[in-house]
Amino acid sequence: MCDLGAVNRSHSPARDGAVKSILMPRQRKLAKHTEPPRTLKGWKAIGVYLGIGAPAAQRWAKGGMPVRREGRFTVADVEQIRQWLGRESHMPAKAHIAAPGEDMAAALKESIAAIRK
Repeated sequence: MCDLGAVNRSHSPARDGAVKSILMPRQRKLAKHTEPPRTLKGWKAIGVYLGIGAPAAQRWAKGGMPVRREGRFTVADVEQIRQWLGRESHMPAKAHIAAPGEDMAAALKESIAAIRK
């Protein structure tokens, strides 16, 4: 006879990842809209801010991007990077670094106004 009280619990649907994701969808963390930091600490942080990898950030530093050493870390000032990018791009003003979820209309208006001057 089959005992209905004894259930094989080694492979239950609740433990299966696919079934669990259907039953309980993942909650997405909403990105906080905060100001970018004024100082970037480390190659990874510099690369993330610029939208490039850490090795590319190191190459850009060899090409003249303003960075400095503070102890064992490489540190970059956001304003100095924006000014440097503007000079490298032959722009009349500082470059604008776009952040995810940011309204680009204001940045485009500012760029157009700087070119018209």
